[in-house]
Amino acid sequence: MPDSKLDLSDIPESTDAELRRSRRVGRPVSGKAKQLIAIRIAPQLLRRLRRMAAKQSKPYQTLIHELLEKSACRVARRRPSGRHPAFDFLPLLVSSF
Repeated sequence: MPDSKLDLSDIPESTDAELRRSRRVGRPVSGKAKQLIAIRIAPQLLRRLRRMAAKQSKPYQTLIHELLEKSACRVARRRPSGRHPAFDFLPLLVSSF
């Protein structure tokens, strides 16, 4: 049913006191802006990441972000190998599991 068909006439308006006591629901604002991206991940790897995240009681996207950040920091501290940086990055990411 579209919102325009809902009968809201029997719902009393909120008082100022009720509005002051009200709290936001949903995810807390993180404070840091993040960019939405799309990546392709093998189903078995995604299942593994979700299991790992569940064991740590955190969203799997947060776990992926933490693993990528940790691996990127490790690579940045290492001396350049002369290869493309992605080849240094990937083994570190895989070893985190």
